[in-house]
Amino acid sequence: MSKIQVMDEVLANKIAAGEVVEKTMNVVKELVENSIDAKSDEIEISLIDSGVKEIVVSDNGVGMEEADAKMAFSRHATSKLKNLDDLFYIESLGFRGEALPSIASVSNVTLKTSDGNTGTLVKLYGGKNMEVERCDLQKGTTITVSDLFYNTPVRLKYLKNLYIELSNIVDYVNKMALSYPNIKFTLKNNDKVLLQTDGSGDLLKVIYEIYGVDITKKMIPITGENDDYYISGYMSYPEATKANRNSITTLVNGRIIKNNELNKIITECYHTYIPKDKFPIIVMNIDVDPILIDINIHPTKMDIKFSKMDTLKELVTNLLEKNLKELTLIPTISVRDNYSVSEVKQQIKKSTEEDHKKEEVKYENITLDFTLQEEKQEPVVNIDSDKQTVNEEVYRIKEMTPRGIVYLTYIIAENEDGMYIIDQHAAAERINYEKVLKSLKENIILVDLLIPVKIELSTPEFLIVKENFDLIKSYGFDIEEFGLNTVIIRSHPNWIMDDIAEDCIRKVIDIFAENKKFDFDLFVWRMASTMACRMSIKANDYISYDDQIWLLNELRKCENPFTCPHGRPTIITYTKQDLEKLFKRSLD
Repeated sequence: MSKIQVMDEVLANKIAAGEVVEKTMNVVKELVENSIDAKSDEIEISLIDSGVKEIVVSDNGVGMEEADAKMAFSRHATSKLKNLDDLFYIESLGFRGEALPSIASVSNVTLKTSDGNTGTLVKLYGGKNMEVERCDLQKGTTITVSDLFYNTPVRLKYLKNLYIELSNIVDYVNKMALSYPNIKFTLKNNDKVLLQTDGSGDLLKVIYEIYGVDITKKMIPITGENDDYYISGYMSYPEATKANRNSITTLVNGRIIKNNELNKIITECYHTYIPKDKFPIIVMNIDVDPILIDINIHPTKMDIKFSKMDTLKELVTNLLEKNLKELTLIPTISVRDNYSVSEVKQQIKKSTEEDHKKEEVKYENITLDFTLQEEKQEPVVNIDSDKQTVNEEVYRIKEMTPRGIVYLTYIIAENEDGMYIIDQHAAAERINYEKVLKSLKENIILVDLLIPVKIELSTPEFLIVKENFDLIKSYGFDIEEFGLNTVIIRSHPNWIMDDIAEDCIRKVIDIFAENKKFDFDLFVWRMASTMACRMSIKANDYISYDDQIWLLNELRKCENPFTCPHGRPTIITYTKQDLEKLFKRSLD
């Protein structure tokens, strides 16, 4: 008797479910994507016990006729791909035809659907015993998934606790709402509403519903394009950060993706603007010809490959860095008026398309947490739109007059706009950092080592490093082969300090040996920040009045005078209006 047999269809579906359905969020994801593909503009997700007991997804899409409703639970059945060529032009969210049969194999499923002409009710129990009935003609589809993993107790055992499962679902639905602001999303758990958007198409209103008014006030619109990509969305001021990368929402043609390289590009744009353990809030939708991307990598369809990653990196970097450089980013300690949620919603509702195109987000009667002073700066910025040239004497901070120091650390200064508090160490660190960085990039001088550094490698590591000898030498390291699987470095660039030279050299070689892409600029930035920190005055160091004047003037000349190289603020302000409010001199 033959040992090789064709799997039973139910068994095959259960195995497929191991990839498609790992947790309750995956079920919600697949069902919501089907609703979007069905051209719905209203989608409601109702959960019982974070979806472990029941998940109901209802939409008002095109619905299905009876034959399609029954066929939908067959493996590899899909309406979105007809032939091989369609695989290269995928524009729908779903296309594999694995989701519904996989979900049905590990739960009890009820499908109620109507295309307006016929109403069909389909019931399955563990992927078997299909029951088909007639139902009402309300156009759309409702799928109920109950008792998830009831017949696969091992998978049920490894579900996270209910709070984590619910958190995953909320995070996913939030991102889908950001991806499709024209769809009205409602998410409920045990009859409690967790998210509700109005489907008006206003992305800023969706950001408000998810992040609240404080974050919404700190978002600015972004748009940019090149021959291959078009980018739109919002980016946060450096002050608005989160503790993890979940705050970075990247979408490609409306699809939520997770691409580590793209996330790294985004976070590097905020380098020195925010601390290294913080991440910006980004909503970035990338429109691209489907032929330039590959989404057929993993069953979850969240991983993606770009065929022209270099042009995308250039566009994203230029777009984010341009916006950061054009803003005055002094955190304002403001006296806030109290607004009810309804009043804030009303103000956001009044925002126009013209407002969204401006460099800063403005709300009537709401004070931004960053002082935006471009229009008041002196001298005035003169930009030639054709040549993109800028007057070199323009500073991003107005001139300030020092008035004293408190705690031997913070300089108190003023100008006509208000009072400023400057961290003397952070300010000096920023000044030294930019000077060191400029010298490192412009003048690389080799310094001979008194004792050359010898590094032994494994055979695979040695082969990789040897292949990159020319590249390593171009960065200022005199490297050569020195015996079996060994290299020796006899000199290094002058920007590496003597006391940390060997550690830095070993770090560079290790990066190459691990076959990683060596980011020379980032490495130099880190070295510059280390050197600047050691060179700068510290907290509790006494500085004279003349030193204070020099420090403030030099800070104004910096390309980014608002943060130190590690992302901490160099300067904060109380506006004159805020001070008058504090002392009851103004009641406005």
